[in-house]
Amino acid sequence: MTDFTQTDFKGTRALFRIPEGVIYLDGNSLGPLPAGVEQRVARTLAEEWGTRLIRGWNDAGWMTQPGRVGDRVARLIGAPPGSVVMGDTLSIKIHQALAAALALNPDRRVILSDTGNFPTDLYMAEGLIATLGQGHRLELVEPEAVEAAIDDHVAVLMLTEVDYRSGRKHDMAVLTARAHAAGALTVWDLAHSAGALPVDLAAAGADFAAGCTYKYLNGGPGAPAFIYVAPRHADAARPALSGWMGHAAPFAFDPSYRPGAGVERMRVGTPPVIALAALDAALDVWDGVDMADIRRQSIALCDLFITEVEARCPELALASPRDGARRGSQVSFRHPQGYAIMRALIDRGVIGDFRAPDILRFGITPLYIGADELRAAVAVLETVLAGRLWDRPDYHRKATVT
Repeated sequence: MTDFTQTDFKGTRALFRIPEGVIYLDGNSLGPLPAGVEQRVARTLAEEWGTRLIRGWNDAGWMTQPGRVGDRVARLIGAPPGSVVMGDTLSIKIHQALAAALALNPDRRVILSDTGNFPTDLYMAEGLIATLGQGHRLELVEPEAVEAAIDDHVAVLMLTEVDYRSGRKHDMAVLTARAHAAGALTVWDLAHSAGALPVDLAAAGADFAAGCTYKYLNGGPGAPAFIYVAPRHADAARPALSGWMGHAAPFAFDPSYRPGAGVERMRVGTPPVIALAALDAALDVWDGVDMADIRRQSIALCDLFITEVEARCPELALASPRDGARRGSQVSFRHPQGYAIMRALIDRGVIGDFRAPDILRFGITPLYIGADELRAAVAVLETVLAGRLWDRPDYHRKATVT
């Protein structure tokens, strides 16, 4: 397998700090540390906070960070400048997006999602429904049944584009068009899409989207989330969480809330300056990277991994779509002892993760993973399975984070 020439994947691999002897297949859960982040954070601490103190809000541009960094993320998700803002967590941004979408469609009461959606999105919907107390209800269908379930009762279609367990991918453009034809709005969760595959929110006509930046965007643990509001909704969307940073004039200290212009109204609290500096530096990796190249290489590497695992580890059952066009940048397999197997793999330098009840999940990121690493990972997996090396008491004890 050869790398595509427009994007220098050998060059991008050199931009990450991955420990010697580790094959890292968990960037779909937490991206590795990119070069330059440590220096940028150190500079923020020493030269900005340490030297400028409170003056950093003006002198170092801390107050405008959420929009500036948001524009860098926007380029990777097909959003126009000024339509993405950073801050808070993905759960909060889903809450804001869903609340705004419901307010824009006040005569309907159904939020439609699927059984494969990430649980926190469903929890946020349940909590919002209880808070509103207006008779809304959350309806869940199987992922394959979503399109047929969209009718004139649906207020909002809320979906995660790429399933966190299997990697199955929804067709954003098709489902958004179907929702709009039925008079519904859309909220897309891009947690496993942003940085993993080409996303074009504008072309798809998406109304709202949100995502995290600690996975494929490599922003670090707890890195801030983003929210996208389509420009046609930006000055009408109700922020729901009306924090002072989303006020039209935060430092006027008005006793009543007036929403800011456009997507800025979706800001809530004080920007996480140090975390945003880390993310900003991490996004430098994407300079010169073509998302079409990422997608082609991702599909090729995932196909290779599936072929190798099925040939050498037949006791594992493929849980991801076989067709590369129908999955994100991960491959999942099922095994009744999936947790113990993954623990054994991690002890031997192959880092993936486990998702209940029986999923071994492998994120395959072309920025720092190539064919050689995947073949080596499968060799370790084959050894673990053939020798039942996973069958140790400590491998069966569940850690807090799986």
